[in-house]
Amino acid sequence: MVGKVNLAEKLAAFQEPWSPKIVAELNDSYVKVVKFEGEFVWHHHDDEDELFLVVAGRMRMQFRDGDVVLEPGELIVVPRGVEHCPLAEGDCQVVLIEPKTTLNTGNVRSERTVDELERI
Repeated sequence: MVGKVNLAEKLAAFQEPWSPKIVAELNDSYVKVVKFEGEFVWHHHDDEDELFLVVAGRMRMQFRDGDVVLEPGELIVVPRGVEHCPLAEGDCQVVLIEPKTTLNTGNVRSERTVDELERI
């Protein structure tokens, strides 16, 4: 049986920022929810594109050549190899769609690296 995912319920199930949670699978990709607060780390992904869809709040995707501001209902695809750094002032709730192989901090290891993803 095919089930639905309630994004509001999934996002209410946790509080910690920068800790992506798997809510669904699509082919060789995960659909994840995550909360952004403050600045992440500058990084890139050698082999994966990433999709960021803002559900609530506001974020800025920083690039070395300029920033893109995203409001609720807007999305951006960051192509593989492009250095970027998400930034949110206050709470921002985001859906990510990315290959299962994607490490959240890409080519950088830091205290924000999540090696084991949780399903909720």
